[in-house]
Amino acid sequence: MSSVYNINKGINRPIMFRGLKGQYIGYLAGGLVSLVVLFAILYISGVNTYACLLVIFSLGTALVFTVSRLSHRYGRFGLMKKQAKRQLPDYLWFNSRKIFTDLIKSPSPSGRDLGRGL
Repeated sequence: MSSVYNINKGINRPIMFRGLKGQYIGYLAGGLVSLVVLFAILYISGVNTYACLLVIFSLGTALVFTVSRLSHRYGRFGLMKKQAKRQLPDYLWFNSRKIFTDLIKSPSPSGRDLGRGL
């Protein structure tokens, strides 16, 4: 008896939703949740309903366009790479070479000292 199995063709592909890739889906979801909370706060505080809707729709439109622009510009991991690159120092400053000369003091597992006499 033979069985018919569906083959998953999406293995090792990024998660996509309407052109948004990877973490940008989460950014959009978080932004939309914050817009709902903002609408609730504005409505409860007594702001005119049409003014609330105008503010929320304009901020929502800006959110969608910004997130989609970032998704298309940086791709799946590009924004994380940009943030990581921003955290790198411009230069390293050492007062002594002792850090580098003391790196290999113990012999390697093969019994040879690889760091001396090269």
